Formats: sequence, C-alpha cells, structure tokens
Amino acid sequence: MDVDLSQYGIRQRYAEVAELAERVIQCCQREVDHLGLAERAVLLNKASQASYCLERDPASGDYSLVGAWVNEKGLKLGSLVFHADGSFFVEHDVVQPHPARKQWFVEAVNAWGRDNEIRAELRLLRMPE
Repeated sequence: MDVDLSQYGIRQRYAEVAELAERVIQCCQREVDHLGLAERAVLLNKASQASYCLERDPASGDYSLVGAWVNEKGLKLGSLVFHADGSFFVEHDVVQPHPARKQWFVEAVNAWGRDNEIRAELRLLRMPE
C-alpha cells in the first residue's frame, strides 16, 4: 500500500480520527476534573493542537498517526497514537499533587481503546519522602 506521507496524507489521516480524538481528550479531561482540583486547574490540550506525523508500524506494516503536544520551550506535554486497526493510546501530563492523597502525585492521564471504546485513568506516583 502506497501512503502519502506529505502534509496532505497526515491531514487526511487526522480527518479520519478527529472526532474520536476529541472524544478521547474529553474523556481524559473528565478524569482530571474528577480529581477535585480547583475548577479547570488543569486544561488538557485539544487533539487539533498537536503536531502529527505518520509512522510505520513494524508489526503490521500499516501507518499510525502519531501526535505530540509540546510547550513553548519545546518540552513534550503528551502524545497521541492512532493505529490503522482502530486502536489508540493517548497520554497528557497533569503534573499536580493529588488533592486528597497527600502521598501521591498525579503525573499524567492516559487513555486507550479501539474505535469508540475509550478507557482512561490517572497515572499516579508516590511523592518522595
């Protein structure tokens, strides 16, 4: 299969997953909002704000749409991967102390699934003593 790796190919592949991508981000935002932080203390980036490329999956030979969010200093804030088989994985930094569990730190929120099945959870780290 010949894939157009130009900007047109990336835009076309993004258009195919754009609606799903935004639903995934909304699901991640709900997970963060349920933490009990000050209202909208952590606002996740939109899927459309990521920079994308196409990467060939060595296992299947198909191309995955891979995106990354970076801040103004060029530091990575998160990533999105949408595979040709409909599966996906998204992670976005949260970087906040857990409001109820003082011994825990909320590093990020992750989401994964296939097609319209979306699962999300917070990634916690124990605070150093």
